[in-house]
Amino acid sequence: MSINHHLDDATLVSYSAGALSQGMALVVASHLSICPQCRERAGISDAVGGALLESLEAESVADDMLASLLAQFDNLPASPATPVVTIMADPELPAPLAEYIHCPLDQLEWKRIVPGVAYYDMPWEGRGVSRLLKIAPGKAMLAHTHNGNELTMVLRGSFSDEVGRFCRGDVADLDDQIEHQPLVDSEEDCICLIATDAPLRFTTLFGKLVQPITGF
Repeated sequence: MSINHHLDDATLVSYSAGALSQGMALVVASHLSICPQCRERAGISDAVGGALLESLEAESVADDMLASLLAQFDNLPASPATPVVTIMADPELPAPLAEYIHCPLDQLEWKRIVPGVAYYDMPWEGRGVSRLLKIAPGKAMLAHTHNGNELTMVLRGSFSDEVGRFCRGDVADLDDQIEHQPLVDSEEDCICLIATDAPLRFTTLFGKLVQPITGF
């Protein structure tokens, strides 16, 4: 797999600091799982963060704090044993995403927005949107820019926009300075993992009218 589009440094720093939403962190983790170049850069971000923590002045704590915490753990009620479920990994899914998607992409309960465009919401709530998006060949998203940040990782197929062409493994790391209209240029459906931290800002009247339908 040849990956040509990578995560921004600012995104990697935010990921290392634990400052991303769950949806955006999942996109980052999924990309890191298959991109050696970004994993190396993420390691550098982690090292810089660790150095900054070590430079902070230590806070004094009570001598018995550790013993007190351990005692609280000892008093917790025992949890019932959880049965072990073996899940066959789908090679099309990055490992972090496979923890939430327990079946092949084609077997998901996709919800149609309009003909040729469907989505599957990730199983959590939070700011912005976190979902899988499936778009048929030749179809395009409505032109838009962003009120915040948008991360899109291609899982299948490809699309092209004003930024470039994005294929399997590529990630589009966009902010409010980018206006684009992704067009699926592959012969198969393009399936992407998408996360935003704020509603999109559609640039056409039609886009603004249908925004409540799209969920973006």
